Amino acid sequence: MALPPAFLDELRARTPLPGLIGRKTRLARNGRQWKGCCPFHNEKTPSFYVYDDHFHCFGCGAHGDAITFLMRAEGASFPEAVERLAGEAGLEVPKPTPQAAERERRARDLYGVLAAAEAAFRRRLMLPEGRPALDYLRRRGLTDATIARFGLGWSGEGRGALAADLKAEGITPDQLVAAGLMKPRDPDRPEAGLVDLFFNRVIFPIRDRRGRTISFGGRILGDGQPKYVNGPETDLFHKRRNLYGLDLAREGAFRGAPVLVVEGYMDVIALHQAGFAGAVAPLGTALTAEQLEALWGVSPEPVLCFDGDAAGARAAAKTAELALPLLAPEQSLRIAMLTGGEDPDTLVAKGGPAAFQAVLDAAKPLSAALYDLLAGSPPPVTPEQRAAFRHRLEAAARGIPDKALASEYRRVLLDRFFVEGRPPRGGGGGARPAGPRPAWTPRGRPGELVSIAGLQRIAIDPASVRLERARNLLAILLRHPMLLPEVEEPFATLDLPEGDAVLLRHALLAWLPGADLLDSTALMDHLRERGLESVLAWATRSAGLSQAAQPEAQPKDAMDGWWHFFGLLRGEAELIEDRAEAQRVLVETNDPLAQQRLIRLQEALNALRGGEADETAQPGTIG
Repeated sequence: MALPPAFLDELRARTPLPGLIGRKTRLARNGRQWKGCCPFHNEKTPSFYVYDDHFHCFGCGAHGDAITFLMRAEGASFPEAVERLAGEAGLEVPKPTPQAAERERRARDLYGVLAAAEAAFRRRLMLPEGRPALDYLRRRGLTDATIARFGLGWSGEGRGALAADLKAEGITPDQLVAAGLMKPRDPDRPEAGLVDLFFNRVIFPIRDRRGRTISFGGRILGDGQPKYVNGPETDLFHKRRNLYGLDLAREGAFRGAPVLVVEGYMDVIALHQAGFAGAVAPLGTALTAEQLEALWGVSPEPVLCFDGDAAGARAAAKTAELALPLLAPEQSLRIAMLTGGEDPDTLVAKGGPAAFQAVLDAAKPLSAALYDLLAGSPPPVTPEQRAAFRHRLEAAARGIPDKALASEYRRVLLDRFFVEGRPPRGGGGGARPAGPRPAWTPRGRPGELVSIAGLQRIAIDPASVRLERARNLLAILLRHPMLLPEVEEPFATLDLPEGDAVLLRHALLAWLPGADLLDSTALMDHLRERGLESVLAWATRSAGLSQAAQPEAQPKDAMDGWWHFFGLLRGEAELIEDRAEAQRVLVETNDPLAQQRLIRLQEALNALRGGEADETAQPGTIG
């Protein structure tokens, strides 16, 4: 028995080709597709391209989908390739039963029924009885070419009109029920007969990713309710998996158009007519995980458009919550918010394509939008509110399964959290710089000599002390960059003094992912090439540097010194919080790295409580 086309379509949709083919040959992103050396013939110049649903080699002509690739690359038979891919995708291969054969036959028939129904609806739109619907579409600004491209039609006003139209083609009422076009008038009384699902409505064909009609949506003319209806679930149509306009958006994305998710049919159609060829919409419900996966199959970073009101913010927050467990380095989202009560349809009608393009240009990466959504309005200001907000940010980052990506999100979110929580410079108000308060500060201005019991001592400037500690922490990493992988996360989220310290941190974290060798000389040369020579000179000047920041320091001493300065800069309350988080991660993962971090945090906390925070760094010491 041949496998059902719907099953094979689902299997292909659930099998990301770059991931499958990337096991056999190294791929690199090339615009909207991937490129690499062909695994089927020996070549040195890449000519093998991987798209969202097929691969093609311009050298040897190899071409196909995921099933074809597995058959060709590993010599698997068709059933073996399907069984393996289905196992990885979490699908069960249909068994060759008489019932399955009947379902397959019925599915083939349903495509034909739906195609015939679409043709009938389109004919009715152009008849005199369809003139009110055609006038409505033209008043909405749609051209005849757009109406034809989307297959828009008219259901008719007479009961049983569709069944009468299709009877001549041998289509029975039972087939119309199976296709979601008719339903029992009274489910409890079969003898009551059938009734049309779409009546007195403008018809919008809903198509699958391959462009086949699988259901319809309908909009009533006049003030009746519900305004829009979609066809019911059938063997072909599943609301959670399909998106309106996806077939056209795939073509648009292939030609470079951004993929956009808007709310309704008319939004999609108006945007396509205005030149935004990647627009799609969910089918009357909020976005689902299956629809997000379908979007990522077309574009690595689709743009979700929401209304700028409270309801839009709630919808955006719900979608972000849904997306976090599905994020990966190669699949994310951007968020665009509409303002002024406009939707894409009305915005384009009033302001033209440029008005909507401005909305797209202002779209935020998910990390930035997530911060705003979690902050809410008004933003948190009290210590209690900010502590709760910080917990929400960290919880959101933990929801991302990819550890590297989760770490990046945590760093970005907390960096912004600390920057926005820092008091403005020169703003007065008596706010002191962040960090431990010195146990004793002699009276006098910073830098002024103060006499105490015959001794002269320079008054301590807390901001200068904090900057010096940050310099020591950075100098240790410059001299011993092999420590960076172990301390990357706490280093990324540490609240450092603005200016050279923050600039140098960003440079170190940017260098790490691409570094082939964690060597101090290579790091210094890299930073000098980036124009940071003066910052390097500040960080590594010998006066005031601890032994841990010297090139000859042993790795253990350098690591101990780094965590010492981290504790001084972090503060006791934050260290206690970090320790609790490390304990939680250790319990959940039993990861040796988590255990090591817990030990380091405890040591930093012990040192801080032992009074070392009251000392400033002196040459040859750690303090």
